[in-house]
Amino acid sequence: MIDEIIKDAEKRMTKSLASLDDAFKRIRTGRAHPSILDSVMVSYYGNDTPLNQLANVNVEEGRSLLISPWEKQIISDIEKAIMKSDLGLNPSNNGDTIRVPMPPLTEETRREYTKQAKNEAENARIAIRNIRRDANSDFKDLEKEKEISEDEQRRAEDLVQKLTDKYVAEVEAAYQVKEQDLLSF
Repeated sequence: MIDEIIKDAEKRMTKSLASLDDAFKRIRTGRAHPSILDSVMVSYYGNDTPLNQLANVNVEEGRSLLISPWEKQIISDIEKAIMKSDLGLNPSNNGDTIRVPMPPLTEETRREYTKQAKNEAENARIAIRNIRRDANSDFKDLEKEKEISEDEQRRAEDLVQKLTDKYVAEVEAAYQVKEQDLLSF
């Protein structure tokens, strides 16, 4: 019973970390990286489809992305989708491919993106702490129902606390890496 609660808490904490990673991918740095366009959805035969399922996205010369659609007739749709996304990118097409130059970040935008990354990291920490709270309340309920002893409850809460500390440290490490990435020129 205790093991199931702990495994569930760890699984949920892992998902929070993965969600943070996705949020960090959406925060643009000065360098070009294909994952920047992961959130772009293109209208394809009436369905919103992720860009990476419709085209090959490569880094070209470090400061631009080269998008090679598998079907040439969707080039304009891809271009529109990139412009509509709130990434601040201006694609240009040459008939066969789309080139997306990455504008250099100003000091002000770097600070804004760093604040955004800090908020995302704090949201992940809060989510992890909420998972800890849920697990601890489950342990208290089990103890009230006399399914586990008070000592078992304390041991289980200690295990969940260690798990929480581990995942909060991973969030902090991920934030430090993103911050370095954003502040480097």
